Amino acid sequence: MASTPKTKKKASKSRTSGSGSSRTVIPRTYSTVVRHLLERTNYERVRVVNYDEKNFKLDRMRKLLKRLGDPHLQVRTVHVAGTVGKGSTVSMLANMIQGCGFTVGTFTSPHLVEVTERICLNGAPINETAFTKLMREVIKEADKTDKNITYFELLTAAALKHFADEAIDLAIIEVGLGGRLDSTNVITPEASVLARIEMDHVRILGSTLEEIAAEKAGIMKPGVPCFSVPQHPSVVGVLREKAEEIGCELHIVGDDIEFSSRFCVDDDLGPHNRICLITPTNQYMHLPVPLPGEHQADNCAVALAAINHLKTTEPGLIDTSLYRGLAKTNVPGRMEMVWKQPRIIVDGAHNPVSINALMRGMGSHVPYDSMICIFGCCEDKDVDTMLESLAIGGDKIIFTAAQDQARAVDPQELKQRFMSIRGKVCQTARNIKQALEIAASAASRDDLICVTGSFYLVGETKAHLESLRKQRNRTAAS
Repeated sequence: MASTPKTKKKASKSRTSGSGSSRTVIPRTYSTVVRHLLERTNYERVRVVNYDEKNFKLDRMRKLLKRLGDPHLQVRTVHVAGTVGKGSTVSMLANMIQGCGFTVGTFTSPHLVEVTERICLNGAPINETAFTKLMREVIKEADKTDKNITYFELLTAAALKHFADEAIDLAIIEVGLGGRLDSTNVITPEASVLARIEMDHVRILGSTLEEIAAEKAGIMKPGVPCFSVPQHPSVVGVLREKAEEIGCELHIVGDDIEFSSRFCVDDDLGPHNRICLITPTNQYMHLPVPLPGEHQADNCAVALAAINHLKTTEPGLIDTSLYRGLAKTNVPGRMEMVWKQPRIIVDGAHNPVSINALMRGMGSHVPYDSMICIFGCCEDKDVDTMLESLAIGGDKIIFTAAQDQARAVDPQELKQRFMSIRGKVCQTARNIKQALEIAASAASRDDLICVTGSFYLVGETKAHLESLRKQRNRTAAS
């Protein structure tokens, strides 16, 4: 059943669509495509938006996909929503299926450095030439559909078309925002998956956990099983009510599926978690979780639960191959070591739960004398609670902000709020370059620098360090 990606043609030259004053120039190169995307409405970066049918129009998305040949009807999918752990769950799912020889597409957000990272086949981002050709076609059809089609809608349509064109075996689709009105919610998946639901995007999705859970539960479909990690009791109530209302089988790990986890250390894997998951048809016993942090045990378990369901219709999903694929899982931007001396780890922890999990995970999995934290976040977060968790692990704190991010909290404000909460000495930096320079000058050989609080800040860190690495290589070669 595994498919081979088709050969792509070179991007065609610039042309226009429409006529008269409404004529639209179709971007010709990768850089102009990216520039065009950035000129579109992007709800990932705006300060405030109403999460309603006026701004998030699934009918508009369906009309665009119709013009593109309804690619979402040609691809088998798994749909993943939640607040914390979506990306890790997507990666574990994809690696397990790919390990069995299938061609797997993933659509995730946000990206760290290049927008092409969002659309991957077997873990590899779409190349710039293919992306340019794809986006030219999508933009052309989008402007015939509705001039107000957004940044994320264009990328969602592009991903679905790419996966259909490549005739892949399965696509793992990550929700961008919420669930009910997200542009990815036009698909009818083989299974729905819910990662941990927490307070996040409260100005958009709702001020209570129950309201947010109701939006996330919007990805449930009649007759499509939904698998969830362990959730807060109030969230479980919302999920079960929604599932019963629409006729969806809900399976919550730990409640409906027997599950246990434990932390251990051995010579081969070092410190790690192992899980046991028992279903009516299979037993997955003492499997190592490939990603650090106790929260990843839940993500691994729900990924396995979804895989267990897929096995009922796909005999090619063989346990030994699944396990080999799982072991290869590596998620960029999650406890990722990006520099060796001084040691720099980046993690896109962007809410209190993920910051707390990061601080605990660092203590369990990474040895160090002291940790210097570089932190920046967006204003729609529970900033004070994030700062409390940050203080648990950070011996020295440097506050900064991602550039060109309208929602970023000013570093001076972060400093004042942190000092009023903890009374701890901290510093500010005008950008990530300066923050890294301050941190590096203060770090000894066995210290650790951790950049966190925002995927945008993590992306800027990786881009800056890559530029620095290239500069050093050029100097060494000359």
